[in-house]
Amino acid sequence: MVAQNKLQVMTLLTELQDELQQLGWWQQHAPSEQALQSQQPFCVDTLEFAQWLQWIFIARMQTMVMTDQALPRQCAIYEMAEVVYRDQLALTTSLLSCLKRIDTAVMASAVLH
Repeated sequence: MVAQNKLQVMTLLTELQDELQQLGWWQQHAPSEQALQSQQPFCVDTLEFAQWLQWIFIARMQTMVMTDQALPRQCAIYEMAEVVYRDQLALTTSLLSCLKRIDTAVMASAVLH
């Protein structure tokens, strides 16, 4: 059951990438190393939220799944995205839906462990 859940998370991460690409928010070049090393939650002081999703969240989650690490016990990415995109809800409906499903899958994985 855990493997199936991790497969679901990987599928959702691919969907998240697709959503970011469709919105035109997927970037070809990584931010500076300094920007990626921020100590603030979601790197709010150095990255846009979409950058954080691409360069930190997706990358870390894929690594965790591929190296068979336990996924985080808490995941509230949807809540943060809802705040960040509150003025763009019509544009970001599919993105927010994907993030909510990722939160659900990650939390389900924590229950299974």
